[in-house]
Amino acid sequence: MRLAEHDGKAVLRRHGVPVPKGVLLGAAPDADAAGVLKAQVLEGGRGKRGLVRLAAAGEAPAAAAAIRAVLGDDTAPLLLEQAVDIRREIYLALRVDGTAQAIELMVNPAGGVEVEAAHGGLLRCHLDPDAPGALEDIHAAFRTGLPPEIAPRLARLAIRLARVLVAEDLDLLEINPLAVLADGRLMACDAKLVRDDAAQFRHDAPDLSAALEDAGLTPLERRARDQGFQLVELPGGTVAQITAGAGLGMLMLDLLADAGCPSACFMDNANGGPTETMPERLALAFEIARRPEVKAVMFFTTLASRGLKARIEALAAALRANPPTKPFFCGIAAGHAALRGYSMEQARADLAAVGVAALHDNPHDLVRAVAAAVKA
Repeated sequence: MRLAEHDGKAVLRRHGVPVPKGVLLGAAPDADAAGVLKAQVLEGGRGKRGLVRLAAAGEAPAAAAAIRAVLGDDTAPLLLEQAVDIRREIYLALRVDGTAQAIELMVNPAGGVEVEAAHGGLLRCHLDPDAPGALEDIHAAFRTGLPPEIAPRLARLAIRLARVLVAEDLDLLEINPLAVLADGRLMACDAKLVRDDAAQFRHDAPDLSAALEDAGLTPLERRARDQGFQLVELPGGTVAQITAGAGLGMLMLDLLADAGCPSACFMDNANGGPTETMPERLALAFEIARRPEVKAVMFFTTLASRGLKARIEALAAALRANPPTKPFFCGIAAGHAALRGYSMEQARADLAAVGVAALHDNPHDLVRAVAAAVKA
């Protein structure tokens, strides 16, 4: 779950990380209000879109109206913060590195809107906040790219933020800018926090972030959520993709993109959702496939111990009840336990009876077949 800036800063404040004083506005600011006005949206690039504005005394109502005009919403929530005297901006982020199974720390000595192109480069290292000598190691990494009066303070803050990442079940904690104030203090002037959905049951979902996330869903994405799984619509896609599980879905999404036929949707299981949602996934994918730019539907799943026969029978029944309107391609990779008493040859024959021309057991072969049909 992505947290709005207001909610993310509430998390940081709870852990003792300095943030500017601010108030959430649902109406127009007071006539004499002053400070920094920020739209509360879950997308980045707010500064470039005119959604962050500095307002002197008396200018806040007009600035708020201008931001809400960009958003097209007269009641959009805004964060009004006290303006602070920033002497230097630093980019700091921590994320979960799934490959290394570790926390990765990223620091750019020059933060700000154009941090990707900022001079100085990105300092990266893994961080275990409770490991012996962690503070000394981070300080040593910072000494080459940061002034000596800032490096030790930043190292201590990085250790604290790593503990916040763990305590709050965050996948990402990004501060840009992390401001160096005139008195040398470090202050988080912006915050982007993303919480692991699987750990959401341990935390109260902030009302603002939950409302913004819900408002950002498409009608089909909302239907999928209500039916017990996750759907993400992807603009410009040519293949309606049906999968279960984030890892498998991302694999097939990448293979399709490499083949020149990007996916029009991505599906994942929901934490605590029902065990069977295949008919609902098929139905939503077929709705997406009715769009003229979508040329094919691709179904792929893997079976380790769950029986292949039951999966084929359920798939065939769903296809009889709701035939696809675009070419349908099917792939199933089944382990030995799944094949007990039922072969891939029989599965191909049973699917052929409902119009499925081929059943692939290799994802690369499946994607090649889809790409050939799309490009034809």
